[in-house]
Amino acid sequence: MAEDYTKQIHRCFNCGYCKFDSTYSEFNCPSYVRFRFDTYSTSGRLWLINAWLRGEVQWDEHLGEILYTCVTCRNCAEQCIMRFSNDLVDWIIAARRDMMEKEQGKIPQRVGSFLEEIYRIGNPLKARMPRGEWADGVPGYSKGAEYLLYVGCLGSFDGKAREMAKSIATLLGLAGVSFGVLGDDEGCCGNEVRTLGEQTLFELLANNNIQQFRELGVRKVIAISPHSYHAMKNLYPALGADFEVLHYTQLLEQLVRDGQLKTRDTQAKVAYHDPCYLGRYNGIYDTPRQVLRGVPGLELVEMPRERQDAFCCGGGSGNFAMDLLEGSRDSPNRVRVREAYESGAAVLAVACPSCLTMLTSAVESEGLDDKLVVSDIGQILKQALVT
Repeated sequence: MAEDYTKQIHRCFNCGYCKFDSTYSEFNCPSYVRFRFDTYSTSGRLWLINAWLRGEVQWDEHLGEILYTCVTCRNCAEQCIMRFSNDLVDWIIAARRDMMEKEQGKIPQRVGSFLEEIYRIGNPLKARMPRGEWADGVPGYSKGAEYLLYVGCLGSFDGKAREMAKSIATLLGLAGVSFGVLGDDEGCCGNEVRTLGEQTLFELLANNNIQQFRELGVRKVIAISPHSYHAMKNLYPALGADFEVLHYTQLLEQLVRDGQLKTRDTQAKVAYHDPCYLGRYNGIYDTPRQVLRGVPGLELVEMPRERQDAFCCGGGSGNFAMDLLEGSRDSPNRVRVREAYESGAAVLAVACPSCLTMLTSAVESEGLDDKLVVSDIGQILKQALVT
């Protein structure tokens, strides 16, 4: 557990399984793929953290960079053969928390800026426009509505993710779902804040959301981001949350299955990218694929690495804004879009605004603009609706 990681961390003996996928034929740790030094793998980080705890190495900017390039994708937890495998990411988060307290003012500048922007203006994107500006025509949440649609920071401020949020809201409206959004009153979920080691700020954000939801009588939340879904479903209950949480693809799958959203024949070859926080963290692999299979004529193709072995886009732990893995053909988002293109797909489907942002940027960097389109499942479904 994170609370006693200092007594456990020495048990990692640097076997290196954490760098691979389950076939041990591909490197699957995003930061290791980017930098190709063992210090950027999970085992390398744990050895450095242990050395720091023992006073054998001192904090410096490079150590901070190594620690924060982990995107918390949990590939290591999937591949580690030791009984403590499920604790690996929590150990790294706990070390970040300890280092933030003990080495004040020395965390990487981009990490500090990310956290400061959330504390000051409520989002890490430095966006100054109203949070609910995207939601023109979308109903505000009122007591008695069945669902609160929680949009998150990217869905509120990032251009591509705002289109994703609008598509999902449109689908819910067309299906007759009783829902509303908080607009300007919505707050950050805090998931990335926690993974970066700022536990106090995470608890402040989470408690504010829990209190607000309680006062509004919210009983069911639809989360657009898997990161928000994970935080609200798995972390908020320890702070007193008692509402149900769905990822939006879970509700879309139900609406398609029940005939509330009818789609026409759509000829398209689509590859689906598994988001880490939906798949590895929450075991949701089939539901998004079922939504896509519900569109007649759509051909779903699998990339070589999928489900538990899916290669992360590199956007986790705040990296969708900081992008500490940028600048190379080995950046994980660029590796992933090449993999999608080589699968023969014309569309790369995502179910996460972080993935949408990272992979859209990579398509441009790879010069694949006219060959591969990155599109959210909600957008694909909306385009296929019978009108």
